[in-house]
Amino acid sequence: MADLPQSAVARTAKLAALPLGYAGRTALGLGKRALGRPAELIATEVQARTAEQIFKVLGELKGGAMKIGQLLSVLESALPPAVIGPYRAALTKLQDSAPPMPATTVHRVLAEDFGQGWREHFASFDDEPAASASIGQVHRAVWADGRAVAVKVQYPGAAKALTSDLKQLGRIVKLFGVVLPGLDVRSFVQELQDRVVEELDYGWEAQAWHAFATEYNGDPDIAIPPVVAASEHVIVTEWLEGTPLSRVITDGPQELRDRAALLLVRFYFSGPTRARLLHADPHPGNFRMTADGRLGVLDFGAVKQYPDGHPPAVGPMLRYGAAGDIEQVAEVFRQEGVIREGVPVDLDALASFVRPYAEPISVPEFTFTRDWMRERGLYMFGDGTSIFRSLNVPPDYVMSFRVLTAGYGLLSQLQATAPFRAEASRWIPGFTGED
Repeated sequence: MADLPQSAVARTAKLAALPLGYAGRTALGLGKRALGRPAELIATEVQARTAEQIFKVLGELKGGAMKIGQLLSVLESALPPAVIGPYRAALTKLQDSAPPMPATTVHRVLAEDFGQGWREHFASFDDEPAASASIGQVHRAVWADGRAVAVKVQYPGAAKALTSDLKQLGRIVKLFGVVLPGLDVRSFVQELQDRVVEELDYGWEAQAWHAFATEYNGDPDIAIPPVVAASEHVIVTEWLEGTPLSRVITDGPQELRDRAALLLVRFYFSGPTRARLLHADPHPGNFRMTADGRLGVLDFGAVKQYPDGHPPAVGPMLRYGAAGDIEQVAEVFRQEGVIREGVPVDLDALASFVRPYAEPISVPEFTFTRDWMRERGLYMFGDGTSIFRSLNVPPDYVMSFRVLTAGYGLLSQLQATAPFRAEASRWIPGFTGED
């Protein structure tokens, strides 16, 4: 594969084919139903085939399309049981692999950013990519001083492709409801559109990566390789060995899954407190488990700045939500201006929204399961967010809940048990009632 497919006509045609394919499968299903096949079985077949086509096209397009695929892969634990099997492998593939760009293209990008003598920076460089993602791919190399490094190279044309994909995806969001009924994809697409410039800015990512690596340097639980060099389209970091989290999810022993889940929560809860930053892209392709039991974090393209740490209402809201005191949750929101003065709020709807977020930290130890995520998911990222949209919610809070939703989806894939409440008490101000 050469550069990202940039032809607006070609990319639009692929995306436009998705709803047409669904319409064809639906018509076929209606025909089968007329011949006496059960409606539920037909609906399941339509879901499975639609999902297979969606993820196939998303993987081929990369860019914004693959970003949506990565998002859906994180929420895989909430999918209906009858349709998970046929495309779980496709989801995992989307998380950390895609057709590579040729070595000549990689060399061209390196020469443009590091100069024609770019090879002088490396003792060796492997032209075969070690991993690929939505807007770039990673090569293994040895830096001139002998350090093993990972070289992340952005696809030429990524900006144009990403912008085009997100515009097109915004026009077909209803189709994703076939895969996961109730999913509020429109909000996710809008969020991606808002962050597109940041995602493409490797200079910003290198700064965020460096900030995280500095804060967690020497940490016994979190491993973040330091940045070695960076440019507009290339980031070089030290290499980090480890087992991909996707493999831990599928093949890892329970002890390792529990450990990974605990450290994921520790990393996400501690980020705004320690680094004043929130890693905003919790999907399996961004994480590894090292041989010494640490959680390795490898991508910082999506990072939200929290100069003052966690938004002040998050801790009290979770504390009262865990206690089942929804009136106090509403009071916290009123004090923060989330609920405007004089505006009535449906406490039952608010409780339905808050409960899934607070439940895992309402007890000393909690077990995440796929069944739990399926039951709670509608309120976390679907119809249940209507109460959230009706409030005056600042962007910082929206991001916190988006990341928590995706994180819980990831923990449900791990099907892990750990003392998550202790992590909330340790890292989120106001959760214990103390600042």
